[in-house]
Amino acid sequence: MKQRIRSASTNEGIPISVSIGPTLEAANDNKKRGVNSLRLLYICSLAVINALLVGIIAKVMVYLIGLVTSVSFYGTVSGGDTSPAENHLGIWVILVPVFGGIIVGLMARYGSRAIRGHGIPEAMEQVLTNESKIKPIVTLLKPLSAAVSIGTGGPFGAEGPIIAAGGAFGSLTGQLLHITASERKILLSAGATAGMSAIFGSPVAAIMLAIELLLFEFSPRSVIPVALACITGDACHLFFFGAMPMFSMPDIPSPDQFHLILYILIGAVVGVCSVGVTKIVYLTENLFEKLPIHWMWWPAIGGIAVGIVGYFAPSTMGVGYTNISAILSGNLALNMLLTLCILKFISWCIALGSGTSGGTLAPLFTIGGATGALIVIGLDKIFPSLGLSPSIAGLIGMAAMFSGASRAFITSVIFALETTGQPHLLLPLLGGCAAAYCISYLMMKSTIMTEKIEKRGVHTPDSLVPDILNALNVQDILKEEINVFDSGDTVEQLRRYVGQESENDLYNTFAIIEDKEDGSLSFSGIIRMQQLFSQQYKGNELLANIAMKPPVVLTETDSLQEAVDSMLTYKLPVIPVVNNRKERQLAGIITYRDIMESYRIKEHESLERKRAISLRREGRKLRIRMRRWVNHNID
Repeated sequence: MKQRIRSASTNEGIPISVSIGPTLEAANDNKKRGVNSLRLLYICSLAVINALLVGIIAKVMVYLIGLVTSVSFYGTVSGGDTSPAENHLGIWVILVPVFGGIIVGLMARYGSRAIRGHGIPEAMEQVLTNESKIKPIVTLLKPLSAAVSIGTGGPFGAEGPIIAAGGAFGSLTGQLLHITASERKILLSAGATAGMSAIFGSPVAAIMLAIELLLFEFSPRSVIPVALACITGDACHLFFFGAMPMFSMPDIPSPDQFHLILYILIGAVVGVCSVGVTKIVYLTENLFEKLPIHWMWWPAIGGIAVGIVGYFAPSTMGVGYTNISAILSGNLALNMLLTLCILKFISWCIALGSGTSGGTLAPLFTIGGATGALIVIGLDKIFPSLGLSPSIAGLIGMAAMFSGASRAFITSVIFALETTGQPHLLLPLLGGCAAAYCISYLMMKSTIMTEKIEKRGVHTPDSLVPDILNALNVQDILKEEINVFDSGDTVEQLRRYVGQESENDLYNTFAIIEDKEDGSLSFSGIIRMQQLFSQQYKGNELLANIAMKPPVVLTETDSLQEAVDSMLTYKLPVIPVVNNRKERQLAGIITYRDIMESYRIKEHESLERKRAISLRREGRKLRIRMRRWVNHNID
């Protein structure tokens, strides 16, 4: 690194070695060694506390769903695990979801419109567009509206609303404490996935859900708080709901190689179905948007469909976790599987399209599991000797449907394993979910989680890629030469010097140094070009008197992410850089423009690599065509 000290009065330049003062270095050491670690511990503590409260919210919401269900369908007051399937209301059952839809519509109209929808897409949108800020009222209204919607027969699971409520609670904590947008995103994701873990007892799947659908990154600063929150949520599940797997399955041996291939093909078929399910859901939403009435009444219209389907098939109403367990048992009759596959889908699709408060996970699991079991039953009728298991097919269908519809591939596999306690079925799950994921990627641009927000112009990442800021160090973008000036020069002298030099030879920021009594040179501060030509200075001021001393310095080995964090934390446009902490010699100055330029260069390099690969492929094709042409003419 070449450094030169210039005198504004003589315009001379000589190589130098400048020391950073102990005050700045001590402040920077404190930041590097202590503040970051304490900050991570602080965020982890908030995530765990939030997860405890979200676990309580999950238990309260499940109790409220049971309470509303018992009051609506049986006229009793009970907060236990109550299903509407055994009601004796007859034709009057149609009115119950309608009344529930009216209440939800009123809550959305006069409370917050954010309570409408699936839960996860709304959280994703706030992460991507609104610095993870969710209205505080959503924390209260989302569980209440979901309890009313599901308790009056809505064909949803409790997990979507609790994910939305947990995310809102984490976001609220972040807004009250005035932390950074990145930290607020972590708390939102931690709260959301802690809710999922509290409902299902699936902490690892919840962590992967955060990474694949909310965080879009895998780094210690984000994964550690989310992991601790999900573990806490799982502890709440153990305390409130017990230690048994969420969905019980009979003991089934691992499939052999031949059956493994068939189960993978079943996953592919379910993947095609997941594409159709996603497209029909959003087609239904579009049809509701064309209705000539206010959206507040749409949930009531959806409630009519729920009530009519529920009159003929009461098992389609409510949470339906028992339906999933029944599918995985392998003992459901054909007519019941058709009911859960077709009628459940119709009821859920119309209700979700109406914009009521509900979720997608449990209905997708139910529809996918029933589809997988139906495929096996059909194959067994045609080829009785195949010996496929309806239970395994139901599990593959359940996970593959979610994998294809959401493209949360790893989440789908781990969720199926955690909620059933069947680790020996890992291979068929991996194969089936991978097949569904591939089919979905080839046939569908967006997913059931991203279609709505992409229509609003919000881009959602479709891959986890290395962050340029973490991939580059400060030394990678430092200039070869910096302009360093003496503190004894005046503002007018520096102005004249700047006027004589070419713009290409100047940096937007100048480092100021001063002579010490022992003859060494010490860093005094920085002066920006804009500051230099400010009208508040007459010209006779010494540079030492107007130089700004930044509260922090960087080393050459620090990442650009650390540089950006320091700039945002201390609101600095530039930060001095030292060679290392022991020698404390000034190596240069880094500005936000340098970081932006590094982005542009990296993007250009990536584009050039893609072009080079494309040219090599075209060249290879051309050589093949030429070889064929030559061989043809020789023959």
